[in-house]
Amino acid sequence: MLLMISMCAAASSALRAQQPVKIDVYKDPTCGCCANWVAHLRKNGFAVHSADVADINAVKAKYNVPAALRSCHTAVVDGYVIEGHVPAADVKRLLTTRPADVVGLAVPGMPIGSPGMEGSNPQAYQVLAFDRGGRSRIFATYR
Repeated sequence: MLLMISMCAAASSALRAQQPVKIDVYKDPTCGCCANWVAHLRKNGFAVHSADVADINAVKAKYNVPAALRSCHTAVVDGYVIEGHVPAADVKRLLTTRPADVVGLAVPGMPIGSPGMEGSNPQAYQVLAFDRGGRSRIFATYR
């Protein structure tokens, strides 16, 4: 009996691990690059709920996104804030490593070459991790 309960618990755990991670994305209704970033997340296995909002700055204020790190859209996943064109791989790494002092990731501005901002002349950019005090540090660099 104990073996069967243990096997059921393991199967249930494995099933949860295969479930797509839910992410809520808040964006302007007319922003094409935001829609492209949502498509990038879906392609990388996220279950995206996309909400068009009239005042995106109110969303950024609600989730305490530092002014210097803001971009065009804001997302929330498993208690973390994701600001701008953050690659799905970095969101997954954040959710796996769960650094205690990090409340979110951001790609400030809209660099060409970031997910959703693909273009012929990609720019180098950084993904920044930020804490409750608004301090940031480099999480990833793309060239």
